[in-house]
Amino acid sequence: MAAKKLKYAYYPGCAAKQIQKEADWSARKVADELGIELHEMHAATCCGAGNLQEHDPAAALAINARIFSQAEEMGMDIVTICNTCLQTFRYAYARLQDDDIREKINAVLVKAGVKPFENKMEPKHLIWVLVEEFGAEKLKKHITSPLNGMKVAPFYGCHSLRPRDVFDGKGGQKPQYLDTLIEAIGGEVLEYNGKDKCCGFHYMLLNEKEFLRMSGGHSHEAKEKGADVMVSPCTLCDMAVGAYQSRSEKAMGININLPEMSIQQLIGVSMGLNHKELGLHRLHQDPRAMMASYGVKEG
Repeated sequence: MAAKKLKYAYYPGCAAKQIQKEADWSARKVADELGIELHEMHAATCCGAGNLQEHDPAAALAINARIFSQAEEMGMDIVTICNTCLQTFRYAYARLQDDDIREKINAVLVKAGVKPFENKMEPKHLIWVLVEEFGAEKLKKHITSPLNGMKVAPFYGCHSLRPRDVFDGKGGQKPQYLDTLIEAIGGEVLEYNGKDKCCGFHYMLLNEKEFLRMSGGHSHEAKEKGADVMVSPCTLCDMAVGAYQSRSEKAMGININLPEMSIQQLIGVSMGLNHKELGLHRLHQDPRAMMASYGVKEG
């Protein structure tokens, strides 16, 4: 019996479309190599990123229900690579399980000429799909350039973990998705206190000094514990601990120099995929010399 084809309505999120393009490129490359179909949601809007949810909860639900309705028309679950989009989706999805709330929101959609959300799809993260639906053991068969014990610090990002009640057991204080994937591609999971803490991204505009201390503190702790690289499943965390690392160094008066990338980039490296197509040249800390020291070939 042939295995079920994995097909998803792909929602990379605004950051991956504009700033963290390498996260989008690598997700598509890895998925394509694994035979996972990611189908573009051409009419999808921004999810509201939690901000709209605080300002106008009803409007936030309507916007997300509209996105969900599009996925239903495609006959697929939604997959994202952004923790903030994931949290926003999961919050809306949990609220829309209430029949009365869904009926009220659907009345708004119908008035706008949108097909009602019928609760026939679920929002997921790409790492959930790789572990639960594709399978870590199956992933191992695609590894041609294993990490050979490279010490990898997983940085989960709080928006894929909290609030726990909207994640249906897939979040919580002791997540395993990144750990499982790191081990599947031949890395050693490095344990440190900051792995499930906030990167501080949403604090950036309120108190930049504290934001830099938070984001840089996590990277510095991981480096001090012996990490060779840090990986995240979130485009905003990528920016906070990767793109802002040099500014954290200056603000804190320390040297960190810890390469940071999306988990799909590191998976792609272990699969021997082309480094430029994975966007490694866009990283703010060059990992190539470190990778070469572990015998990881440059694709």
